[in-house]
Amino acid sequence: MNQEIFLCSICNINSGTCLEDCKFCSQSVRYKADIDRYKQKDMGLILEEAKKARESGALGFCLVTADKGLNDKTLKFVCNVAKTLSAEVPELRLIACNGTASLEQLLVLKEAGIKAYNHNLETSESFYKEICTTHPWSERYETCQNVNESGLVLITGGIFGLGETQADRISMLESLASLNPTSVPINFYHHNEALELEPNSMEVDEALGLIKLTRETLPDAERIMVAGGRELMFGKRQNEIFKYGANSIVVGNYLTTNGRMVSKDLEMLTSLNFEVAKKVH
Repeated sequence: MNQEIFLCSICNINSGTCLEDCKFCSQSVRYKADIDRYKQKDMGLILEEAKKARESGALGFCLVTADKGLNDKTLKFVCNVAKTLSAEVPELRLIACNGTASLEQLLVLKEAGIKAYNHNLETSESFYKEICTTHPWSERYETCQNVNESGLVLITGGIFGLGETQADRISMLESLASLNPTSVPINFYHHNEALELEPNSMEVDEALGLIKLTRETLPDAERIMVAGGRELMFGKRQNEIFKYGANSIVVGNYLTTNGRMVSKDLEMLTSLNFEVAKKVH
């Protein structure tokens, strides 16, 4: 059987409203990036995106909100979206990505039909204070521990190209491994001119090496996913990511940046004799 590639799609159901100062994130109101900003996306639009994602072969569908963490209003909104999608597009595996979350909040999401929770560590504990000062790295790690305790599937990864050292990268991957995640999304910093960070100057070969390092450090993870920044980082060499250990990608658009046409990704997978995963094992 040909290797199966797991496809995931993300849906920004609340955009550009975050008060935190994460230097890599255009959704922070502090940097005044030129992006769409809205409190709650219309349910009809969310449903349309979900159906389109499923038709494209995506199994995972991630509901993302742009705030530090869950509050009562956001929790209710995500639960309502989850219940609607579970009824209308039951084939999709629903993922929530809503920032820091308590065990109690995660259990409410689980009851509403959420199957997995994504909360990235982003970088090493020591480097984190260089890119964010409004909350500590430890809160991120604690949320991931809460996910494991809740029984939801843990999805956690990070971003390369923020100005971190190789030692920081290794430290982050070791921290991720300690959490035993099922899926590890690896992002490559996509610069926005409104942000303070310098553009990602990483070379393609170095980026491919980091995918390999991720797989080696987390051999038990079911999925190593190349997510944000894939098209910009790898360009015409995107097909090489699978040789280095990736077996999952995000298809379609990202939170505030565009991906390439899904048909192009499907053509790439066909040319490599890969199958699109039809179910979560």
